[in-house]
Parts: sequence; C-alpha cells; structure tokens
Amino acid sequence: MKRRVGVKKTPLQYRRHIISKWLKTKALLANPKLHGFVPDTRKMNRNTLKTMLDQYKMVYVKPDIGTFGNGVMRVEYKAGDAKPYSYQSGTAVRSFASYDAMYESIRKSTRKRGYLAQKGIQLLKYKKRRFDLRVMVQQTPKKTWETTGVIGRVAHPNKIVTNFHNGGTLTPVETLLQAYLPPEQRKQYIQALRSLGVRLARQLHVRYKGLKEIGADIGLDASLNPWVLEVNTSPDPYIFRRLKDKSIFRRIMSYARAYGKYKRVSSGAGVKSKL
Repeated sequence: MKRRVGVKKTPLQYRRHIISKWLKTKALLANPKLHGFVPDTRKMNRNTLKTMLDQYKMVYVKPDIGTFGNGVMRVEYKAGDAKPYSYQSGTAVRSFASYDAMYESIRKSTRKRGYLAQKGIQLLKYKKRRFDLRVMVQQTPKKTWETTGVIGRVAHPNKIVTNFHNGGTLTPVETLLQAYLPPEQRKQYIQALRSLGVRLARQLHVRYKGLKEIGADIGLDASLNPWVLEVNTSPDPYIFRRLKDKSIFRRIMSYARAYGKYKRVSSGAGVKSKL
C-alpha cells in the first residue's frame, strides 16, 4: 500500500489562526486578571441558555466557528409579556410563549452546529445605533506586541451585529466617545484600550505560539466598562484604510508583511504586495 503524501498539519498551539471562539475564550480565562473583561460565555444547550436567560435577561448566541457576524442571534426574556421569549437573527424578530418553543426554533436555525451563549452587554450607542470597537494588535518585527489601530463599528439600524461586512459603519473611535468623555479623558481611555489589546494578545500567545495578530472586538457598557466580545486571529486590516490618518494603515501593513501575511512579488512595474 502506498503511503499518503501530503503537507504536515501544524499542531494547534503553533497555528496562526485559531477559528474556535470557545478555545480563544478559554485561553483568555486562563489569566485571572482578564476575567473581569470577558462576559460569561458557555457552550450553548437547552439548559445553559435557559439558565443564562433567567440570570441576564439578554444573551447573545453565536456559532463557535463563524465570521462577519453571520449566525449571531440576540435572545431575550421579558417576564410578564404574553410572549416573553424572543430572538433576533438578522433583521427578523420572533417571539414565543414558551422557552421550549423558542429553543426548538433556534436549534433549527443553528442546524446542529456548535454554538456559544454569551452574557448580553447593553452596548453604548451613537446616533441611536449600537457600536463596538475593533482593536488591532500585531507582533512587531522585534517580536513585541503593539496595538496598531483602534476603529469603531456602528451597527446597521435594524441589525444586532456591528460587523462592516454585515452592514456596519466604520467610524473613528474619537467620534464615538465624544458624547461620553471630555478630550483629555477620552485620550487616556483610548490608551487604556490599546494597553488592554496588548494584554489580550500576550495571553493568547501563551497558549498559541503561532499567533502574529489579533483583532479584539470590545464592547462598552453604560459605565464605560470594556468587554471582550470576541477575538479574531485573522482580522481584516483594510477597514483601517477608512481612517483619515493613513499612517495607521501603512504601519499595519508594514507589520503584516514583516511576519509574512502578505508576500511581495515582483513585476515589470515594480514591487507589489499580494495576499
């Protein structure tokens, strides 16, 4: 029998991209100092979702493996309503008289894929639309970690997710925080977010040595407490082209090329970058 010849599979701890949200959450929670930044997150099943709804009244359920906010649902329990259970997926909202009826509907939508349930955070709003922040953190050519960009994502008026690829609007973080903090405090707060981003990257790198970059999605509640909603290990750098300060995008791309995300190929016209 011929032996199968193929590319050796990189062990998980040395891969650059970790696709499981659950694995990344566990890696962050391995550091007790980060517990206060990570919302209660559990593997979703009938019992865990019910327990979390009873406790938090609003819970987000999301696929363990998924991108662009696809498949995310906002689940709510409003005691006293004729139909107290409801969930929103995309722009559609469905209401139910019983938890069991709602759960069966959710499970039909998830199609037996692995899902997580996460404590719902009442996000701050900009012009009556929820927003969160994408914090880009990269490994520098000197092998240190640096936050290279922070940008806001404002949700589509009729959707629950803020992702740009799902109808969100990219907005400077300074603009989003104007209504909540005066200039000097705003500057200090953004710097604290940048520091948090580095702490997250360092902690994930303890478990996954192959990581070179992360995009941390940070939600802010009414008290301006930051919450790590999700961490992407292959974040889109091109959203930062929307910022007025073009040096931010240039630095992000420079670091990305340094750790090999983008290959340089020569052509008759000179040197170009190629994904």
